[in-house]
Amino acid sequence: MAPDDASAVTRTIRIAARPETIFAFFTDPAKMIRWKGSHAVLDPRPGGVYRVSVTDGHIARGEYVEIVPHSRIVFTWGWEGDSAVPPGSSTVEVVLVPDGDETIVRLTHRDLPAGSRPSHTEGWEHYLARLVLAGSGVDPGPDAWETAT
Repeated sequence: MAPDDASAVTRTIRIAARPETIFAFFTDPAKMIRWKGSHAVLDPRPGGVYRVSVTDGHIARGEYVEIVPHSRIVFTWGWEGDSAVPPGSSTVEVVLVPDGDETIVRLTHRDLPAGSRPSHTEGWEHYLARLVLAGSGVDPGPDAWETAT
């Protein structure tokens, strides 16, 4: 365990789809917005842009650090206009593990300030639940957070 893992936000989910399918939900803008955000600009290569308009006025921005097709995605993360978690100030690692016809997805979000961990935990829980549906071929429907005031 890395020294910062104790303070990281970590979530593990299982999706009824192969890693090849789930990988695209982190690298293809059209698939990304099926589970998170209304607009995405993604360039999945080391140094490439990661920018997702998650909800109205909340834009996550960073860059891809590592891409291992169908098994691992690492990108930096932060919020445009947010001094607590500015763009690129934290790191998200996604590991995809095949398990039969399913995929175990382990997401670890590191380097978040202590005060930002609860909101990011809530956010990842919300969006990963939507990914379980979208990744298994079910339409998760409109995002209630997108329309919330």
